[in-house]
Amino acid sequence: MKDKEQWGIYIHIPFCKQSCHYCDFHFSTSLKQKDKMFLALLRELEMRQQEIGNKGYVQTIYFGGGTPSLFSADELTILIDKIDTLFEVSEQPEITIEANPDDLTTPYLQLLSQTKVNRLSIGIQSFIDRDLKLMNRAHNASESITCLSKAKQYFDNISIDLIYGIPGMSDDEWKTNLDRALALNIPHISSYALTVEPETALASYIQKGIIANVDDEQAQRHFTILVDTLENAGYTYYEFSNFGKKGYMSQNNTAYWQGKKYLGIGPSAHSYDGIRRSWNIAHNIKYIQSIREGELPREVEVLSTTDRYNEYVMTGLRTIWGISLSFIEQNFGVRYKEYALLQAKKHIDTHLMYEDEDSLIVTRKGKFLSDGIASDLFLLNLESTNASAS
Repeated sequence: MKDKEQWGIYIHIPFCKQSCHYCDFHFSTSLKQKDKMFLALLRELEMRQQEIGNKGYVQTIYFGGGTPSLFSADELTILIDKIDTLFEVSEQPEITIEANPDDLTTPYLQLLSQTKVNRLSIGIQSFIDRDLKLMNRAHNASESITCLSKAKQYFDNISIDLIYGIPGMSDDEWKTNLDRALALNIPHISSYALTVEPETALASYIQKGIIANVDDEQAQRHFTILVDTLENAGYTYYEFSNFGKKGYMSQNNTAYWQGKKYLGIGPSAHSYDGIRRSWNIAHNIKYIQSIREGELPREVEVLSTTDRYNEYVMTGLRTIWGISLSFIEQNFGVRYKEYALLQAKKHIDTHLMYEDEDSLIVTRKGKFLSDGIASDLFLLNLESTNASAS
């Protein structure tokens, strides 16, 4: 596999028991199409085998959603076995399933531990019942703690999601959330600021005054508490929203941030092959019908050099590795490297970035502003400046 490219496979399971107020991902609360969807996912894997072919191997498999834990252990096994049959898979792939605490019963965990799944990503979101009700989560805080205690008996590699900046959440309550995660010795934590996405229930409730709007200053305080607390507890802060103990950084996420290739299977799933980005239709019935008819229900965009440069900057600056100047020169051209250095200067001067040998890296002070810093390094069209990349 040394001479082959590393790929990831993402499988989108578009079902949930109920709708979280903040979520704008593609899913359905109706499970009527679940069996047909399962067959369609298997068929799409077959239809897309040649996209990886003999030139690459699969290092990560990620079941996301939606709520993948609504699939049985047998169904997950069949999907994993299908991937093993169709593709070359590394000897020790990282295989992750996203799950909700209310689905991770002892019998389910026992069955799941007998599959090839070796990593759990559990949507805790908060250990405070008031927050869970505000977000319309299907579990309560007690179930979260019980679930994690059980999960640790069957799985070593566990990640949890936590949300900060929730209206009404005090700084002390946010600290309590983190302390509870640390007390459970969870090796990986992904933590996100609550965002108000258009056309979600949360956006509607805020507009009607039922729920207070999110407070950016509160979110920034929570972010500082998050970084201080987890770094002091020995976690590596390796990406804007991700913290891992040694040996527990997500291989799937890291590959994405480093611009590696991945195949997205299922409705709304995105794929990237280094040149093209594609995305499947976000409609369960139309997806199933199209796959049944032997047609891939997707749109494809061929990325320009500038598009690929912008994406590399956007994802790379969120990580501890930053962006490599030599990589930019080799893959996009010397003018792109010169432009990145020129645009980075003001951020280096204000201590929001620094240059470390070959890399441009965002400082601790600049982390919360990393998206804005990245946008300053973006190009709309380098060629329009009459300075074509060479």
